[in-house]
Amino acid sequence: MPRILEVTDLSTHFTTPEGEVRAVDRVSFHVDEGQTLGLVGESGCGKSVLALSLLRLVPPPGRIVSGRIVYKGGDLMALPERGIRRVRGREIALIFQEPSTALNPVFTVGYQIAEGLIVHKMMKKKEALREAARLMEVVRIPDPGRRVRDYPHQMSGGMRQRVMIAMALACRPSLLVADEPTTALDVTIQAEILDLLRNLKRDFRLSLILISHNLGVIAETADRIAVMYAGRIVEEAGTNDLFARPKHPYTAGLIRSIPRLGDAGPEGGDRKKRLAAIEGTVPDLLRLPPGCAFQPRCPDVMRECREHVPGLRPLGDSSDTVACFKHHDPEGRPR
Repeated sequence: MPRILEVTDLSTHFTTPEGEVRAVDRVSFHVDEGQTLGLVGESGCGKSVLALSLLRLVPPPGRIVSGRIVYKGGDLMALPERGIRRVRGREIALIFQEPSTALNPVFTVGYQIAEGLIVHKMMKKKEALREAARLMEVVRIPDPGRRVRDYPHQMSGGMRQRVMIAMALACRPSLLVADEPTTALDVTIQAEILDLLRNLKRDFRLSLILISHNLGVIAETADRIAVMYAGRIVEEAGTNDLFARPKHPYTAGLIRSIPRLGDAGPEGGDRKKRLAAIEGTVPDLLRLPPGCAFQPRCPDVMRECREHVPGLRPLGDSSDTVACFKHHDPEGRPR
């Protein structure tokens, strides 16, 4: 399958008065055409910064310090600002995490959907507004002809998220990056949005990067999953393989912590069971422990883990990778 995106050794740092924060630290992954890659990890692990880095949208004092972002064979890091503007929205579109802050309160939602088409000179304003109404119908907003004149505050959270999806689709991008698209929504609306994304991916022939802290959300949608911890990817594998046979202790801990029906019953009931949790806390990116960032919380910690940072290495002949000394030694040799 042709590769649409290949990211190699991408690092994004933030300079603060306390020191350098490595929000994204030598991250590598790829997305094939038509594939959905799920990117999962706890809050603060660098997922959203990675999404912004892909389109060179990292706000100051952040900066991309190294790496390559190859999209359809061309390195986006080598493009001048004018060149990357042509890619943003038109080739790669980003669905932001919180629509209530991403949408402009003083413009109608119809205009905001149409704006990308106007900016990229794909349509005149009148035609773009008609297309905006059509896209609102595509993302299942009822009565689009009327609601195209609504302002963001007149819509529910679920409808605003649908507007964000319509904005992302407007210029017919090849790659969609959805950053926590269901976080602020109730469970029923979450399911509707995920179903919508799956159908749009098929109908528009999209490739998708779906970012979430919720493994359950990722499991329903992704073909492959990359697990991120403290700015690094620690494991990447096919969805079924990752859930059946997690290789990194952090991944295994995340899967164990997913609530399951019947895990907790009424007080005093036979089926009451405490939810599993990963011991300890997420490290401060300013004060990472020596060696592997996960080693203070890891049940399988070894001497090498405290002395060396594990690289992301392949597992045998498969395309699955893991950064853990349980599976390879500090020189990268399989154990």
